Amino acid sequence: MRRTSLWLAALTAVTALTATACGGGSAAGGHKTDKVEVFSWWTSGSEAAALNALIDNFKKANPGVTVRNAAVSGGGGSNAQQVLQTRLVGGNPPDTWQTHPGKAMGEVLDNGLALDLTDVYTANKWNSSMPKPLIDAMSRNGKVYGVLTGVHRGNVLWFNKKVLAGAGISVGDHLSRQEFDWALAKLRAKGRTPLCLGDKDIFASAEVLENVLVGRLGATGWERLVGGRTHWSDPEVRAAVKEYTGLLGRVNSDHSALTWDQAVKRMADGGCGFNTMGDWAYGELIKNGQHDGEDFGYVPFPGSEDVFVTVGDVFVASASSGNPDLVKRWIASVGSKESQLAFNKAKGSTPVRTDVDVSSLGAYQQAAAQDFRHKTLVSTLVHGEATSPGLQQAFFDAVNQLNSNNDIDAFVKALDGAAQK
Repeated sequence: MRRTSLWLAALTAVTALTATACGGGSAAGGHKTDKVEVFSWWTSGSEAAALNALIDNFKKANPGVTVRNAAVSGGGGSNAQQVLQTRLVGGNPPDTWQTHPGKAMGEVLDNGLALDLTDVYTANKWNSSMPKPLIDAMSRNGKVYGVLTGVHRGNVLWFNKKVLAGAGISVGDHLSRQEFDWALAKLRAKGRTPLCLGDKDIFASAEVLENVLVGRLGATGWERLVGGRTHWSDPEVRAAVKEYTGLLGRVNSDHSALTWDQAVKRMADGGCGFNTMGDWAYGELIKNGQHDGEDFGYVPFPGSEDVFVTVGDVFVASASSGNPDLVKRWIASVGSKESQLAFNKAKGSTPVRTDVDVSSLGAYQQAAAQDFRHKTLVSTLVHGEATSPGLQQAFFDAVNQLNSNNDIDAFVKALDGAAQK
């Protein structure tokens, strides 16, 4: 795979990276500068606002420092990852870049590209204010290499309250799979599009399938599947995939032409009844003037009420930055209470620090913060936390084919083969 070969090439570039230190915020030869280059894929309305909140807080605490926002748009983050890999191979890493915890960080750590941030954690006493499993997901051999901006919940089902009311549908604090199926059928009978989907970037439909799988398998079953202890050809997995193909028959016909945020907006505008997407959708809804509890509602995806699918965004620092002290100040700022609150308020996510007062956040976010602290946390496959990049890509490829041909046998065969590799 192209991604794997790029990372293998990056391994051979590590020596050059360390020697030249020619990152975006670093001068050739490793001389210190007053610039920090921040690389991410946050370019949608709420994402850009959240990133700007981080940058503004950092600049406030570090007057005179220049921050270069090197965000790359498109592809659900895949475009940015390709650009990042090319820069790493070319010996031109950003000072700090966005990634996900868990397996997604593995190749960066294996290749020695990330700066040890353990002293930042010690100085700020973060080990007592951030959940240990999430710190462990950013660690290697007792050292920590990243800081989470916040944690999104991936398994959320959003709905337009007026559209549902018009169809005679009432939703409580959760929906069973049977109730969800009934609601979708009733919307179709009323001539409404049941479910909005925007999978111009394949991760969006892959996320629908992930939520169906988690809802059907539960936390334990999901962990067994992504951990390789359950085959993709297992009857319950096949049943979930069949359930997913049924949902595809109830989405908007132009789904492949829309991005995820366009699908969220269509739901908000009354173009359908439901949309399932991680709670970065909340930030988009609020930014577009929607009112929580009045215009839209939300429940965990059917069957996953006791599960919180974590989608965490992490900033790591380049091991070859010309100014490690400055980039560590960026990391410390990202993890501060002020930045955690400001970022997550705009993004729709939950502060990873459990000592942050969330009372100023919206109703959804306050509820999500409680679920984050009390529900069973599981890692996402779609966003690279639960499996290797190779299996993640195989999942995307198989979902793409499934969307075209509805061939469940071919889907499970492809994933079983990829899991064995």
